[in-house]
Amino acid sequence: MLLDIFVLIAGLFLLLVGGEVMVRGSSTLARSLGVSPLVIGLTIVAFGTSAPELAVNARAALEGSGQMSFGNVIGSNIANIALILGACALMRPLEIEGSVITREIPMMLLATAAVVVMASDVGIRGDTDGFFDRSDAIVLLLLFCVFIYYTVSDGIRQRGKDAYVEQANELDEDTAPKSLGLSAVMVFGGLAGLIWGGQLTVESGSSLAESFGVPESIIGLSLIALGTSLPELVTGIIATRKGQTDLAIGNVVGSNIFNLLLIFGVTGCIAPIPVPKDGMTDLVVVCFLSVLLLPLCVTNRRRILRWEGALLLLGYFAYVGFRVVPQFVN
Repeated sequence: MLLDIFVLIAGLFLLLVGGEVMVRGSSTLARSLGVSPLVIGLTIVAFGTSAPELAVNARAALEGSGQMSFGNVIGSNIANIALILGACALMRPLEIEGSVITREIPMMLLATAAVVVMASDVGIRGDTDGFFDRSDAIVLLLLFCVFIYYTVSDGIRQRGKDAYVEQANELDEDTAPKSLGLSAVMVFGGLAGLIWGGQLTVESGSSLAESFGVPESIIGLSLIALGTSLPELVTGIIATRKGQTDLAIGNVVGSNIFNLLLIFGVTGCIAPIPVPKDGMTDLVVVCFLSVLLLPLCVTNRRRILRWEGALLLLGYFAYVGFRVVPQFVN
């Protein structure tokens, strides 16, 4: 068991480092090919924080651990809003000035609604169990393409006026390597780290689930989801300390959209994703937090206050404890 925990930590470390390295190298390569910095900031950089989830879910789908895929994505989205935004707001009130409210949050709500409808196979199709099949996955990927097109085109129209876009570009320029050769090495090295890290994480997660006698979805919802959400946490804390609060919020909302549309879409194309027992409860919580985020962002002069962040943090730990502790006790 201790060995499995060590392997899980090693796998998560490889995922985090691999995703970061690959994205930084990809940004420089894209810039050298004439890709607009705005497009890089809204696509490649945004993808970076979701790379660990993609690596874990793709590997889990290949190995038939669909419940772990479900738990990882839904658990990551819960952690993004309740844990990460809660921690950032506790550091300082989060002021929202850019297009996060008018562009990112509505798309996140649409993506969340689509996933909930697709998961409700029992009521809609008459099946005994809910699941995401390949047709669902294709629809999610099409919605993701619409999101990317709308985001980039709107970003071009708002060039120089969108605080979120400006902050994303600044973050990319500050961390991107300067050498083209080094960038290529970083891309391939980061990809290798993601592949290896995904394999170690899924294998150790499955072993831990078997050792503790709990469903794989619980391991995905708690340990793996928390680990793969670390890039969002680090980005959010750094952005908040710099006063780039639009980036802190936009990073979380964008990651949730990527998780629901791209990660679920790719994973579902590889293999169907079953909705585990109590999975609909997790989806209801994601819906509640997603809907709650809108009034949090538009009230108090478009600020998320410290006490609101504290409530989000308290809610996160309470829910994870509610879902996880009984599984280990039983």
